[in-house]
Amino acid sequence: MMGLDDLDTRLIGLLRADGRMPTATLARHLGVSRGTVQNRIDRLTRDGVLLGFTVRLRNEEIGAGVRAIMAIELRAAEARRVVAGLRRMPEVLRVHSTNGRWDMIAELATADLAALDAALTAIRALPAVANSETSILLAELR
Repeated sequence: MMGLDDLDTRLIGLLRADGRMPTATLARHLGVSRGTVQNRIDRLTRDGVLLGFTVRLRNEEIGAGVRAIMAIELRAAEARRVVAGLRRMPEVLRVHSTNGRWDMIAELATADLAALDAALTAIRALPAVANSETSILLAELR
């Protein structure tokens, strides 16, 4: 990431691992004062580097029994409209632009295969979607 120094990068790494880590603990890991850590977090948030803090859940606990990755090819340069349509769908967790054959990738989570099928049908019905390919995620490898 441009404009970040080593301390910023290490701080972001710690926050990725545990976004709830107390400022004092972050400071101890980084070898700086609590005030320095808080000032860095404030600056990174103000500058739009840190967009927020979130909770990660296991799929079973949130009722998302099926997760999938959908590669999407667009007919025309209508990415904004497609992204807006995808963001309105609760099954879509994230949308990424990409290079190569596919124009974007959507991460999906649904309760079951029928709900996944319905979500895929809705996405394919978006006017600018020309083609897609979906892979169901079976197991997370650790």
